[in-house]
Amino acid sequence: MLKSAVLLLFVSAVSFVSATSVLDADEQAVNGEGLAAWAKIYEIVSHPRCANCHVADGRPMWSGPSYGEARVHGMNVGGDPNLLFGNVGMLCSTCHMAENSSAYHGPPGAEVWHLPPADMAWWDKSSSHICAQLKDPARNGNRSLEDIETHIREDALVAWGWAPGPGREPAPYSAAQAASFVADWAANGAPCPVSE
Repeated sequence: MLKSAVLLLFVSAVSFVSATSVLDADEQAVNGEGLAAWAKIYEIVSHPRCANCHVADGRPMWSGPSYGEARVHGMNVGGDPNLLFGNVGMLCSTCHMAENSSAYHGPPGAEVWHLPPADMAWWDKSSSHICAQLKDPARNGNRSLEDIETHIREDALVAWGWAPGPGREPAPYSAAQAASFVADWAANGAPCPVSE
């Protein structure tokens, strides 16, 4: 009887460990797929075509392969980070029209050119910081992950990142691919990398 009880206890323990290992492996697979999707998203949002305007201080950056050393936007552009459309008397639309200039490095353009709010800053931020920010409606424009996917797929200003005009390197992938990465990330639990 004692041998049967010990054997039953041993089999139960092995079954529990096996079930836990399978669950952990499944969770790890989902987490791994989610983190792989996030890595692609971060590759996009940290690219100069996106990060240059996602600033905390209202001063957009000029950076990327064609700019050399990163620097603040010329003409002393910037000011109050809450003035998303530029300084009073010098709105973004003073230079940034509805379409890109045809001149090499001419003013880029898109409908309603403006900065994102300061609480959506990506410039010089870590992957874990931006990941947590995108998941937080208080810091992402009150959007769900599905809303973010739609925003990437349909917003004309966001689409500019993949058609930035002569002399500028576009963001990696495409808007449609970026939106699908967000969908994959969300479907796999929207995990974030461990803080750096």
